Order: sequence, then structure tokens, then C-alpha cells
Amino acid sequence: MPNNTIILGAGIAGISAGYHLKQKEIASTIYEKDSDWGGLCGFFEIDGFRFDRFVHFSFAPDENDQKLFAGQIGMYEHIPFPSNYYHGYWLRHPAQNNLAPLPAEEKVSVIADFVNRPQKDVAEIKSYGEWLRVQYGNYFAEHFPFVYTRKYWGVEASELETKWVSVRMYTPDIKQVLRGSYTTQNECFYFAQTMKYPKQGGFRSILNTCREGLDIRLNKKVIKISPQTKEIYFADGTTETYERLISTLPLPEIIKMLPDVPQDVIAATNELHWTCGYQVSLGFNRPDIAKYLWFYIYDEDILSARVYSPNLKSPDNAPEGCSSLQAEIFFDCKATIPSDSEVLNNTIQKLQEMKVFAPEDLIVKDIRFEPYANITFVPSIYEKRQIVLDYLNSLGIESIGRFGKWDYKWTHQAFADGKELAV
Repeated sequence: MPNNTIILGAGIAGISAGYHLKQKEIASTIYEKDSDWGGLCGFFEIDGFRFDRFVHFSFAPDENDQKLFAGQIGMYEHIPFPSNYYHGYWLRHPAQNNLAPLPAEEKVSVIADFVNRPQKDVAEIKSYGEWLRVQYGNYFAEHFPFVYTRKYWGVEASELETKWVSVRMYTPDIKQVLRGSYTTQNECFYFAQTMKYPKQGGFRSILNTCREGLDIRLNKKVIKISPQTKEIYFADGTTETYERLISTLPLPEIIKMLPDVPQDVIAATNELHWTCGYQVSLGFNRPDIAKYLWFYIYDEDILSARVYSPNLKSPDNAPEGCSSLQAEIFFDCKATIPSDSEVLNNTIQKLQEMKVFAPEDLIVKDIRFEPYANITFVPSIYEKRQIVLDYLNSLGIESIGRFGKWDYKWTHQAFADGKELAV
């Protein structure tokens, strides 16, 4: 008998789909290519240090989701006061509101351009680069978010569109800019006022309740899908037949698994952009290395775009008396990517030059590569992804999650994708 429902991928969207279908008494089997479940919400451990595969917090607005994520272990609540590193100075986030540490002349340049920034209606703005100039003025745009865009997205700000921005970037008024140029502002300007993280077991623990009782098959890498015969072929030589197929796989990956894909769909898939990335994970023999929950780096000679502290997220992530950091380094999917050793050495060397830690403090170092990190919002994304999604839908394949929907989804939004399947 064929499986009633097969779900590809045991990340947050796949686990959510299996859980919510189960609530409706609909059986499913989840197939995961890795040796453990969780996807990018998963973790690994080295000498008592726990590191998430990619950095996550939860700020789910739905109370039921909040309770589900907290489960039996509970969540720490953090007020997000990240920092920014810029040419030797540390500025509270967002930098545009907290210019106080900068030299006087640089503050004058930022403020003067903010006051005289271009005045345009949103409808007139054609690119993210133009949007940044309109929001913050030329000097700040060129020295801060333009640089960060190259590091985080792997492209120029002028190559991105703007719909993805939403509430992610804060635009201050002139009083906030002036006030922040004299003194550190204690107000939290982040788009989420609290960021939650499980007290134990890493970020994946938000899925513990949902994961219970699900049929998850590990080490099952899909190599071919036949929608005509409703068969899935795995790298281990086995096959499965399905009645309903739900996929969380990245669109470029699932398209490669399908036979006789029309040329227009292949062309659309080839125009999708994304970032891949390294995580450099570091453990220290002191408890006080991590000063910030996370910080951004605006220097282009430093490959790391963001650095988070697992032990500040939860003390359970590091041995007693120790602390930890995890740096994220991103590249465009079509870029030439440096070697593991180049990225690791640059990260360690630059963090030492920033005086984040001394060589004798470091006791654990690890680097791992993820082929899919974030969706890149080039102007053609909406048209091209719709062509691909429409094609999958015509084959009866339901695509969900960040990479399945090809969207900039937070974890609770990817979780909602699985929930909606069972409505």
C-alpha cells in the first residue's frame, strides 16, 4: 500500500507539516537526507559546546505557537541589544541611531547627509540601494548597509529589490539621530522587542513536542521523483510510492530530481539567487568572552557578517566556566567561495585583532558549510519563483518552507506553512 503522505525534509516546515497532519489523524512519513532531524534548526556538539547549524531566535506572535515551542523546558527571553563593529568602534544597534562613539567629523557627515537625503515616494524607488539612500542619506548608506549588503547578500544593494525589507530596517527621525550622536540610547529599536531561545537542548528544542510520535526516516537522500508513477527514488537504492507529496527541498534541488522539466521552468530556476554560508564555531576557556548576544561587522576585510553567542542565548550551550561565539560568513550562490581554511583563519585572526578574544582563550574551533542560507531578492524573484511553484503544483507537489516557497521566512513563518497544510 502506498504511503498516504510523504514529506521531504525534517526541518521546521517538515516537522510542522507532520505534526499538524497528525492532529487531523492523517499519517505521514518524513524523509530526511541527514543523519539527524531539524534541518537548519539542528545542532552539533564539540567537547561539551553546543552550536546551532544556523543562528535562530523565536519571536512567534501566535500564543499557541509560543506555548508549543516552550514545551516542558521553557524559553529564555532576551531583549535584543546587539552591537555593531565599524573601523575599530563599537556602536549599539541600530548604528544609525547610535553614532556617539564615532569621531566628530564622521558624525557630521552622517547627520548632514541624513538631513539632506533624497526625498522620494516609495513607489518611485527602484532598488534597495536607492531605498537605503532615501532612508539614511548617502554617507551612512555607503559606509554601513552598502558594505553589509555585499557581506550578507553577496551582491550590491542596487541589485536587490525592496519588498523583503518590511520591518527589518529601522528608520529613525532626526531627533533620534541627534540624540544617539551624543549618548547611548537605551531604547530597544529592534523589530522584535524580545527574542526567545530554549533553556536546554539548542534551538531545535522548540520542535520537541511536535517531533514526538512522527515517523522520520533518516539518511534518505532523494535523487529522483516520478510524478507520473508517484514514486520517489533514494540514494540508498530504495523507492517509495506516495499519494500526497509535500516538499521542503530548495526549488533548484527538487527541479533537478524531476524528469522532462520544460525549458521555461529550467530557465526560471536558473535565475533564482540565494546565499550559501559558513558557520565558524568557537569555544573558549573563559566565561566572559561573549559581550553581546550578537553583533554585526561592517569592515570588508573581515569576512564575518554576524557573530552570535550560543552561551548567552542559553548557558546550557557551553560547559560551566566557558563561553562561545559563532560567526556567519555568506556568499552569493554563483560566487567563487574561499576555502574552509581561508575563512576559518580570517575569522579567528580578525576577531583577535578586534580584541574579542586572545589566542590562549580558544579551545574549540570548527567550520561548516551550508549550501543554502538565505533567499536573495533580485528583481526577477517573484516572477521566476512563481513559474517554478506553478509547475510543481501542476505535478501535485506541495512546496513549503523557506526554500520550498523561496521566501525570506522567519522560523515561525516556516512553521506556519506546515500548519496551513492541515487546515
